[in-house]
Amino acid sequence: MPSSLPFDRSNIQPGDRICVAISGGADSVALLFTLHSANTTLRESLGVGLSAVHVHHGLRGAEADADQQFVEDLCISLDLPLHLHRASVPERVIQTGETIEEAARAVRYDFFTTLIDSGHTDSVLTAHTLDDQAETVLMKLLRGAWTEGLSAIHPILTLPRGKVLRPFLNTRRSDIEAFLKQIKQPWREDSTNKDTTFTRNKIRRELIPQLRTYNPNLDQTLANLAELAREEESRWQAELSRLLPQLLLPGKPVRGGGRAVSTVPGQSAVSIELDRLRALDPALRRRVLRAAARQLGARLSFDETSRLLSLCGFRPDPAVAARTGASLHLSNHLRAARTARELQLFLQK
Repeated sequence: MPSSLPFDRSNIQPGDRICVAISGGADSVALLFTLHSANTTLRESLGVGLSAVHVHHGLRGAEADADQQFVEDLCISLDLPLHLHRASVPERVIQTGETIEEAARAVRYDFFTTLIDSGHTDSVLTAHTLDDQAETVLMKLLRGAWTEGLSAIHPILTLPRGKVLRPFLNTRRSDIEAFLKQIKQPWREDSTNKDTTFTRNKIRRELIPQLRTYNPNLDQTLANLAELAREEESRWQAELSRLLPQLLLPGKPVRGGGRAVSTVPGQSAVSIELDRLRALDPALRRRVLRAAARQLGARLSFDETSRLLSLCGFRPDPAVAARTGASLHLSNHLRAARTARELQLFLQK
């Protein structure tokens, strides 16, 4: 085992200030040590500065307090600046209706954005591993994700004024723990990681071990799938950016020619000529419909997209009338109507 772990430094630029998000767990402790050991080289060659950030979520009581103290002591020993943030995830859950996992992530990333916007750092680095990537792909797959969902954790998340980087995405958790044991560096264990009422923990502790009996290299296979999906999605988005301005018509047609475009919130509309849709291949047709809905702030499920295709007459569905004047009520206040020439999508609140 090397004295430090390899990490992806391709997105670190000369003069960058980088900040490692550290929970106290093995992955983030290893990332901090790896960056710290590399910091001399980075500082001399690129002028890079290093700091750390820890978020206390207001969960797990004394255990979370001990995690914070551990992180504080570690940063003092490494002579690194530390940004601390305390929040109440339970309060956010009550206000937003998010799950605990969703709310905790939102709290973290809101503070990362604040650090970047205030000029304290240019990039925040998180310690997501290859194992995390595999788990995320499975979670997305089980929930019926499209290609963009299967791309799972991206190596880089671009924010308006900075980036969130994941330099450990190709590193296995077992290598991380072996590295920390070699350098005799302890870490903190989150007791909730054993709670299989959380979907990710259930997948990590129950489903993945079973699936590894079918494919011992399952984690790498799922990580490869994420990379393929990410590249496929990038290609599709480039194609959609080129085509959508030619396909989407704003508003609704009016008598005498022209189109009526509402400026009233909640009354946006777009239309697509049926002949233009008919000329597209099935894969592109689906994506154009979903992109049109996204322009109105709505997200289409697989079933809803299929119903729209049926409304246009592109696939049989006895429950959907493929004729002029037919309409559909979809989720997120989205409505669809078919005219003689167009499919119209609009919001009706």
